[in-house]
Amino acid sequence: MTAPRPSPQADDVSHDITRLLRRLSDEGGDAGLTLDEVRDRLDERAYGLLILLLSIPCLVPGLYGVPQVVGVIVILLAAQMLVGREEPWLPRWFLKLRAKGSWLKAMADFAESKLGWIDRLSRPRLRRFADGPGEKLAAIFMILATATIVLPLTNTVPSVALALLSVGLIQRDGLFVIAGAAVTTAWLTILGAVGTGLLMGAEWATRWLPG
Repeated sequence: MTAPRPSPQADDVSHDITRLLRRLSDEGGDAGLTLDEVRDRLDERAYGLLILLLSIPCLVPGLYGVPQVVGVIVILLAAQMLVGREEPWLPRWFLKLRAKGSWLKAMADFAESKLGWIDRLSRPRLRRFADGPGEKLAAIFMILATATIVLPLTNTVPSVALALLSVGLIQRDGLFVIAGAAVTTAWLTILGAVGTGLLMGAEWATRWLPG
C-alpha cells in the first residue's frame, strides 16, 4: 500500500533557508528522501530552493560541462514558473533519485556555516517583486541569466544572479530579486558590448585584408 503524499505546506516565510534544510535533514533521517519527497516538502518555494541548489555548483569559475547540464534544468523550472505551474515538474526518473541522509545533513551543515548571511540579510519585503507577477518577471531574468551559462568561462556571474533571484523567491524578498535582475542586466550588457566590439573589430580588420 502506497503511503499518502504529504499535503502542500503553506507559504510560511518564517522558516528561513537554514531551518528549511535542517528540517529536510531531520525528516529524512538515515534513509534520506527521494527528490519527489523533497519537492513535496518545499511548499510554494520549491522553485526557488531547487534553483538555488542547482546554482551553487555553477559558481565555480571556469567550470565546463556541469553548468551546461544544470542550465537546461534551471530553464525548465523557470519556464514552468513563467506559465504559472504551481508545482515543479521534473522527469519521473529524476524524482525517484534518493538524496542520502548523510548528504542532506552535509547540506544543512553547509547552509548553517556558510549561508547564514542569507538569513540575516533577507526578509519579506517589497513582495510585489517576489510574488505573483514579480515571480514571473524573476523567472524571465533566470532564463536570461541561465542562457549565458552555456558560454565557456562565463558561468560564475550568471550563477550569482540566479542565487540572488532564487533567494528572493524563497524569502519573498523583492530586494534580492531586484539585485539578481540588476546583475543579470549588467552581465548581458557587458556581453553585448564585448560581442559588438568583437564584431566591429572583425569588420574593421577585414577591410585591411588583401583583395
